[in-house]
Amino acid sequence: MSATAWALAWIAAGAATLFAGGALYVSLVEHPARLATGPPMAVAQFRTSYPRGARLQGGLAVLGTLAAVGAWFAGAPIGWLGAGVLLGLVVPYTLLVIRPTNARLLDRTLPPDAPETRRLLQRWGALHAGRTLVSLAAAAAMAHLVARG
Repeated sequence: MSATAWALAWIAAGAATLFAGGALYVSLVEHPARLATGPPMAVAQFRTSYPRGARLQGGLAVLGTLAAVGAWFAGAPIGWLGAGVLLGLVVPYTLLVIRPTNARLLDRTLPPDAPETRRLLQRWGALHAGRTLVSLAAAAAMAHLVARG
């Protein structure tokens, strides 16, 4: 593998691992803690943390995807293309599947103590878990590819 492919592979693996670690933290720690505070506090915390997390996670997903695809173009094995595409799937999944729930939770007209708010927060957690699993699979695939050289 060329030096360029190797460098891009490491960048991709790093970005995928950071994305997956962040997503896992949110799924296992932050969102359950958010829910435990009750809907009014949970939605307030979501409105504060989500925009920041989205910028970080979105950047990592795009970086990891582009670096993995770039590694493949530079001569890395085809597995890098597959792992990059897998990581890249979190972007359309977020935009097409999770975005309506995000938009409603971020909508200031949503009453914090309404039953809809609790349902939306629970739905968001389930949807985010899907994104977490996909990113973990991509990161594991990239770790395997790095280990194989």
